[in-house]
Amino acid sequence: MRYALISDIHANLQALDAVLDNIDRRGDVDAIYHAGDLVGYASSPNAVVDRLRERAIFGVAGNYDSTVAADYKHCGCKSENPRQEELAHVSYEYTRRTVTRETRRVLAALPFSLDLRPLGGHVSGPRLVLVHGTATLNTLYWTEDRSDDFCLKMAATMGLAAGDAIAFGHTHKPWHRTVEGIHFINTGSVGRPKDGDWRAGYVLLTLGDMAPHAEFVRVEYDIEMAVAGVQAAGLPDDFAEFLRTGGKPPVVSGA
Repeated sequence: MRYALISDIHANLQALDAVLDNIDRRGDVDAIYHAGDLVGYASSPNAVVDRLRERAIFGVAGNYDSTVAADYKHCGCKSENPRQEELAHVSYEYTRRTVTRETRRVLAALPFSLDLRPLGGHVSGPRLVLVHGTATLNTLYWTEDRSDDFCLKMAATMGLAAGDAIAFGHTHKPWHRTVEGIHFINTGSVGRPKDGDWRAGYVLLTLGDMAPHAEFVRVEYDIEMAVAGVQAAGLPDDFAEFLRTGGKPPVVSGA
């Protein structure tokens, strides 16, 4: 089974469409799933949700999805300084105002996790579990520097064994590690990468008789159109610059 796994689209329709086109042109992908955070930080939350529905692409709830659906007071996002906190608030309030009732309904229906098995569990074989943040919370960051013990604890929560895989997003930085035969895969971000590469990212995961294989893919897209949407929506210029730089902090003169 060959999966295309996407995550953290964050209302960036141009990035999503480029990724879907890239997947379609491959011709060998059996299924596409998402790991949440469909909305926030860019101008097209409703269009992104609509596109996924049109394509029957299912997935799990990100922290942004579940909080927007519930009209919660904040998105549960981690802020490292007051400016980040201010920007997170601006993004969240814009998204709350912009999403339609139907978009809220779709976001509210997203599950915490997906457990994908060969033939829907009709036969034994490697499992793929999909979550947004971790196996216990969708707000917790599963960064690459997490210990092997942490990874195994998350795997045990989901009952995973050697040969299985768990995929997640939330950090917007792709990585892959194998611990005791279990594969841990961060898909990266389609619409808001934070690894210094502005291109949309996703992962191709092959599960079957052979050992699981993960391939990280980056896709160029019309970033200036995405930036124009951010600006037309009246969102801060910081968001446009974030897209252009892949989340790379600006260089401070004299630093």
